[in-house]
Amino acid sequence: MKRDYGRGGMMVQPYRGYGSRKQVFLMGRVFRQARLGRVIPRRGMLRDTADVVRRVARRGYADAQVTIRLGDNTVTVTTDRDGYFDAQLAIIHPLPEEVAWHRADLVVTAGREPPVEVSVDVFVVLPGTDLMVISDIDDTVMFTGVADKLRMLYRLFVEKPHRRTAFPGAASLYQALHRGADGHAQRPIIYVSRGPWAIYEVLETFFQLNHIPVGPILFMREWGISLRRPWPRRAEDHKRELITRMLALFEEMPCILIGDSGQHDPEIYTRIVEAHPERIEAIYIRRVDDKPGRERAIQRLRDQLRHTGCDLVLAPDSALMAEHADANGYISSYGVEAVRRDIADSDDSA
Repeated sequence: MKRDYGRGGMMVQPYRGYGSRKQVFLMGRVFRQARLGRVIPRRGMLRDTADVVRRVARRGYADAQVTIRLGDNTVTVTTDRDGYFDAQLAIIHPLPEEVAWHRADLVVTAGREPPVEVSVDVFVVLPGTDLMVISDIDDTVMFTGVADKLRMLYRLFVEKPHRRTAFPGAASLYQALHRGADGHAQRPIIYVSRGPWAIYEVLETFFQLNHIPVGPILFMREWGISLRRPWPRRAEDHKRELITRMLALFEEMPCILIGDSGQHDPEIYTRIVEAHPERIEAIYIRRVDDKPGRERAIQRLRDQLRHTGCDLVLAPDSALMAEHADANGYISSYGVEAVRRDIADSDDSA
């Protein structure tokens, strides 16, 4: 969003789409971004602060028309009162089956504004894909510190992408999961964050800088903070509904769930396994604290799932997750070695 060079005006931000061979989903937002005064420099702390304020204070364009074309398939939707659109596009005309990533073209008209044309990537699962991965972001891929709410808010909204910290070995682990045991798969990886959509582009940059495989979309909560609804939607409800939706969309495809011990991921994932015992292959939980009570609680959940065949792995680092994935044929032995090297390199640099 910095590419407006401070001019402001109407902006269109589509979020990366995803789908099956039958239907795809695409979200985004049409909003007005405030203009920067001439006294604000293009770089530096003052510009960074101004960009944070502009990101939080965006005003959505209601009732804007968004026409989406993917191959020969087209749909037109309208933005809601906050400027968001949520499109479901039926794939009547088949897309090429040899590639997973496709480009959707959008044309947006809003009031007296001139039409805006943008494009966005859409991930469509390849035929024969054997596994999908659904992963939390906060304190799972990226260190956020959700236990300290004020520090978490600072890291979500203010901290620049290159200063955010990925857990050692996380990039190699997700690359290995994406490529599969033969090294040539293109499995879907779906990421979830507790943050709002306003930080989407920050997380996108973080993923690129850390060489973490991009997912079909970064699913965030719509916080919806307003006089009508002063609190954001519960993260647990959001995550559970999302996973259920993905299991329905990708039908018979098995799934691995990845999260952390700091919040409610183990409990949420356990309920998902109990509802869909045949679909969840494994649960990987990154241990982010040393509380004995929390570890015992997760052990009880592990015992609770023992009859399902789904392993719940509480791991202090990415290496243990990778070793379990290798032992069960989810990733290659090269992938395990890459994770170990990354962790060793991180320890040496520290």
